[in-house]
Amino acid sequence: MRYRRIFFGGFSSGRRYTIFVYTRIVYKNITLSADEELIQRARLRALEQNTSLNVAFRRWLSRYAGPESPEADYQNLMKKLKNVDAGRKFSREEMNSR
Repeated sequence: MRYRRIFFGGFSSGRRYTIFVYTRIVYKNITLSADEELIQRARLRALEQNTSLNVAFRRWLSRYAGPESPEADYQNLMKKLKNVDAGRKFSREEMNSR
């Protein structure tokens, strides 16, 4: 369990007020079955990537589940394409041609 404390502070009529908000991140445990050799190979690969098998599985599960929304999907695509450079500017006619 992780707890995060959020501090809101301000002044109201010369008095200071504070509100504490506590949030808790809850992870669900799941049980999977796989061949022991497959698990060992996966652990070695995770070790090579300086991570744990648990973190690698969470990343995979996130990709498998897909984006949370079309906006998130668009933002992820833009992040992947931010270094793409056509090498020149296109004319209006070139951009609108089909």
